[in-house]
Amino acid sequence: MQDFYAERFEREMGCTEVEWLMWLPKAIGDHHWKQQAGAAGVRLGEGALGLKWHVDPPRVIGLISIPVLKVSFRFAGLDEQERYAFMKRFDLYMQRGGG
Repeated sequence: MQDFYAERFEREMGCTEVEWLMWLPKAIGDHHWKQQAGAAGVRLGEGALGLKWHVDPPRVIGLISIPVLKVSFRFAGLDEQERYAFMKRFDLYMQRGGG
């Protein structure tokens, strides 16, 4: 988890689009949201989060193939603390594996 979340940033997620779409509603929580093809809009109080994603070629390491989903995050109308509060929950929910 990060200490700061900019208004705009991108990430590579090690998941398929199907997995992302299964996890997304719970990661967003009780916030109202709408999904479109390759995108979603999330209402966060007086602000919003725009998500866009696309599938990239998998990352291949030897015999292992890891899916890659590129996701862009675009916050509007939220200050640094509001972005942090939302992303803290989002990141904890999206975290997989570990060790």
